[in-house]
Amino acid sequence: MTRMSRPTRRHSLQGLLLAALLTVASAACSGSEPDKSASAGCPKDRPSCRTSAAPKASSATPSAETGEATGTPAASPSPSSTPSARPSSSAKAPTPSGAPAARTGCASPGACGFPDARTTGPRTRLTPKKTGYRTIRTDGTVIRGQDITGSLDIYADNVTIIDTKITSDSWWGINLRPGFSGLRVLHSTITAVPGTGPDNGGVDYAVSNMGGSSIEVGWCDISVFGDALSMGQGNIHDNYVHDIEPFVNLGGEWQHTNAVISGGGNTGHLAIRHNTLLNETSLKQGASGSIGLFADVGVVRNVTVDDNWIAGGAYALYGGSTGATGIKVTDNIFSTEFHPASGGYGVVAHWNDKGAGNVWRNNRLSDGRLVTPEPAS
Repeated sequence: MTRMSRPTRRHSLQGLLLAALLTVASAACSGSEPDKSASAGCPKDRPSCRTSAAPKASSATPSAETGEATGTPAASPSPSSTPSARPSSSAKAPTPSGAPAARTGCASPGACGFPDARTTGPRTRLTPKKTGYRTIRTDGTVIRGQDITGSLDIYADNVTIIDTKITSDSWWGINLRPGFSGLRVLHSTITAVPGTGPDNGGVDYAVSNMGGSSIEVGWCDISVFGDALSMGQGNIHDNYVHDIEPFVNLGGEWQHTNAVISGGGNTGHLAIRHNTLLNETSLKQGASGSIGLFADVGVVRNVTVDDNWIAGGAYALYGGSTGATGIKVTDNIFSTEFHPASGGYGVVAHWNDKGAGNVWRNNRLSDGRLVTPEPAS
């Protein structure tokens, strides 16, 4: 691999198509509709509900009723707002415009005010529920307060998954099918057991958006999956992505790993704001990017990467290549916790400095040095 080359991509689209065939074939053997008991616990999706006493682990004796309903929850706070549960630190909070104050020299993301295990995941006790592969076909379904062993395949509009844990052994934790919209995944943990997935023991996507509509993923604790957050358009904010598990896939190659991946050809806007995105996979085991904006199926356009803590990968950020436009990368911290240059080969590759609307501003290494990208070749 040359320093400015992108690792050869595994066949992610083929994997999704194969996954779709396998999972649809198994649908007849699983429950297809959620329970209808009333939800309780934390009020809607407010981040201020978390307290220091709220347990992270699931419990067989929940403190509140759990279940699902078809009511539409209240709108979530804007991702530029500051959740009250963020741990205190010497760093100043972001200004109302979203631009962070100088935050360098921190020992950890949380010390600089970025998401970690304390500020993400469920805020309530959970009820264990073994579902296996499960389809959701009722518009407006809300899944709350559950500790799910299985995966969710969504053929419905305006589904909300909140204050829930999903431990998957499928291709994904949560998948939105083409033609459907309004998916929101909030205050949840999405993980898997390494070695139990269908991709030669591996698992591919924590949250996958197969369609052309925007989805929201916020305040989630995400681990293990090879390409954790996979989508062309969406609102990804206040999440903690970590401990990606490397594996050799069904093609006999190391799975190329990314905390966030977009394959281009997107029809809407992709916002990646105020997340902790860690890809500690080694270069010999398939590391790709912490954020991978790749022109696999079309031109990359209209992406905002703002106020994130980013570390790891071959390059920490792949910038979309020569045709990319409307890519705004601002006020991010590129941490050196895994590599001296944030990624194994550097901070950024394939940045189109001449693309219309592309902005690179005030991005720094964690020691405070400004980063200037090399132009795409």
